[in-house]
Amino acid sequence: MRSISVRFVDTNVLLYAISRDAAEQEKAAAARDILAERDLGLSVQVLQEFYAQATRDSRSNRITHEQAAELIESFERFPVQETTLAIVHAALNTRQRFGISYWDAAILEAARALGCDVVLSEDLSDGQDYAGVRVQNPFDPGSQS
Repeated sequence: MRSISVRFVDTNVLLYAISRDAAEQEKAAAARDILAERDLGLSVQVLQEFYAQATRDSRSNRITHEQAAELIESFERFPVQETTLAIVHAALNTRQRFGISYWDAAILEAARALGCDVVLSEDLSDGQDYAGVRVQNPFDPGSQS
């Protein structure tokens, strides 16, 4: 598989980009800057998680179904990896190998399937290499570039 210069975006980047929480404005600005770039990819799982979290009743600044649907359509400007049986099986192996959640492993394997070698996320260990896919926390000023 060839490696392309596309970074994979985890759900938290999308959620920060729409945040109106005063305490998250620095992260929100960073997330919007990331999404203004072109070299990004994501997965169906990320879009599903975004919808579920952005519209949940307990979210203080939740958005409507219509707003979420429009945003998801706009995120489709990036390559989107579908969830396949191959990704499910690879995620099961990655989960077992690295001792992480299945959902985090599925993110890593979707990134790998797209040919991404970097996942932008604050949910996984910054700088950790998961068999050729490295995590970078885009919200940590000391994070590796």
